[in-house]
Amino acid sequence: MVVVERDAPSSQLLRLADAGAVGLRFFLFPGKYYDWPDLERMARRAADHGWHLQLQFDGRAIPDYLSRLLALPCEMVIDHNARFVEPVQTDHPSFAALLRLLDSGRCWVKCSAMYDTSKLGPPLYPDVAPIARAIIRHAPERVVWASNWPHPNNFPKPDDAMLLDTLIDYAPDEATRRQILVDNPARLYHFG
Repeated sequence: MVVVERDAPSSQLLRLADAGAVGLRFFLFPGKYYDWPDLERMARRAADHGWHLQLQFDGRAIPDYLSRLLALPCEMVIDHNARFVEPVQTDHPSFAALLRLLDSGRCWVKCSAMYDTSKLGPPLYPDVAPIARAIIRHAPERVVWASNWPHPNNFPKPDDAMLLDTLIDYAPDEATRRQILVDNPARLYHFG
């Protein structure tokens, strides 16, 4: 994943692609580098290099941007279980919109950083767990997992082994866990 200036020359993106970059990290929270008006332009730049966009924003905004996200010329990864800043139930309209993105076949969800939005905390983050479980049940072939190490802005730092253990709860069968931890990342990140 890379972050580049909005006007970075194509030669810089080519160098990054040659070095193994496969995605453009795109934070959409107030005060971050990119904003919604940059979405299509940067998606076109990512698509030109065969990259995906890794998007991080409050998942409650998905319905507001659904048509734009569906029209992007590249694949996308929605970070942190869609990072619903206030955890939602799986019958919430924004969660339904997330499932529509997954159904497009061009969207992935990264199961990570449950601690960022959970109000109930570890070990299983029970207010975020239903979201992760439902995403995994709905489209296990479109989910990847991450620890979110080095856990920026979190003190004390969560235990990475404990975070990995959440996946045993969220995806109880070994075949699905292998898909999420091995097969899906190999496809998304072009391993091997």
